[in-house]
Amino acid sequence: MLDSADLSDRVAQILADHAGLEGPLLPILHGIQAAFGHVPQAAIPQIAKALNLSKAEVHGVITFYHDFREAPAGRHVLKLCRAEACQAMGADRMAAEVKAALGIDWHETTPDGRVTLEPVFCLGLCACGPAAMLDGRLIGRCDAGIVAEVMA
Repeated sequence: MLDSADLSDRVAQILADHAGLEGPLLPILHGIQAAFGHVPQAAIPQIAKALNLSKAEVHGVITFYHDFREAPAGRHVLKLCRAEACQAMGADRMAAEVKAALGIDWHETTPDGRVTLEPVFCLGLCACGPAAMLDGRLIGRCDAGIVAEVMA
């Protein structure tokens, strides 16, 4: 676990790496999430000050984009497609089964820290729905058996 000085130093380095970039907020947030696995609350004031933004503006961007996390993700991130093509192929039923099997809802992590479940709106596998992404690996024609793979 990083102490506040280490966190501040790493955020300062990420901010410096993006100095002079036009529209730097999103690349900075991506860099911070890559470094920490999430965007720590303690980093928001530092980002806001460096970019001459309010803390509310930075927080608004973090919460608007679903890829940004305010807490660390589980060891596995399971994204289930929620787009219409996948819904037509049974994605709603599959999602309900996955949520029940994991005992969590969207944007939550299992109590053991193993899996974070996230909705995503189109993975580009419309002809192979329902689709999922597990730790960056695309899975077409997915079913609730994906939980067995994640929990193995």
